Amino acid sequence: MNSISAVPHILIFVEDDYEDLELWYPKLRLLEAGVRVTIAGPKAGHRYVGKNGYPCVSDVTIASLDSSAFTGVVCAGGWMPDKLRRDPRVLELLREFAAAGKLVAAICHGGWMPISAGIYRGVKVTGSPGIKDDLINAGALWSDEAVVVDRHFVSSRRPDDLPEFARGMLSVLYPG
Repeated sequence: MNSISAVPHILIFVEDDYEDLELWYPKLRLLEAGVRVTIAGPKAGHRYVGKNGYPCVSDVTIASLDSSAFTGVVCAGGWMPDKLRRDPRVLELLREFAAAGKLVAAICHGGWMPISAGIYRGVKVTGSPGIKDDLINAGALWSDEAVVVDRHFVSSRRPDDLPEFARGMLSVLYPG
């Protein structure tokens, strides 16, 4: 495990129009497994609303983050990734996580953020069928599976894949 402490610390990005289940299921499953979770959005303490109306309050701002404080990152789907992939700091953080061999997990349209960060070239991934062409054009190796784990990269297609996605993340955080 690439970690600064014995307890993994995971970052989850948030912005309006996130896919509710794809943020909350990983957050709760990681907490259940003893992982620290920090939610970061453009504004700290701001209430963001998911596509289905479920709120999420950010702990910190994306701009304030230092990737060395985290073991990895989760990129949930929805329309949020299309907004956050335009934030240079989000892309910089993703590049830092990937370069350090830390967990980079993306589900559904969450893959748009690693695509824009340029970190998927040669990585086997899955994602929403709606971004399959984007993934392939970014140099990723597409596979239509519930979960794909390629080294420290974990990806899934949709909310129905969340149990496999969580197991994939935990297998990276707690190998063996």
